[in-house]
Amino acid sequence: MKKAEFVKAVSGSSGTELTLRDLEKIVDTAFQEMGRAVSVNGRFVWPGFGTFTVKERAARQGRNPRTGETMSVDASRTVSFKPAPTLKGSL
Repeated sequence: MKKAEFVKAVSGSSGTELTLRDLEKIVDTAFQEMGRAVSVNGRFVWPGFGTFTVKERAARQGRNPRTGETMSVDASRTVSFKPAPTLKGSL
C-alpha cells in the first residue's frame, strides 16, 4: 500500500470531513512522532499493532556478493518491529 492509498483508506473509514491534504498532514505528523519516540526512547509501542525498538548490530565479517571477497561490516543501529499477537493472528 502506498502513502496516498493509506490516506484515502483512513479518510474513508474516519467518518470526518477532513480534506485529504489535512489528513495527510496528520498522518505525516503521527509517523514523525513515532520516529522521534523510537529515536529518543529506544522504543514505540502501539497496542494491538506492535512494538518498534532500536536494535544494535555488532561489527562482523561479510562477503561482497559480486566478487566473493571478504569485507568488514561496521557496527550499526537499526529499527526492529515485533508485531502484536492481534496483528500476527490476523495474517
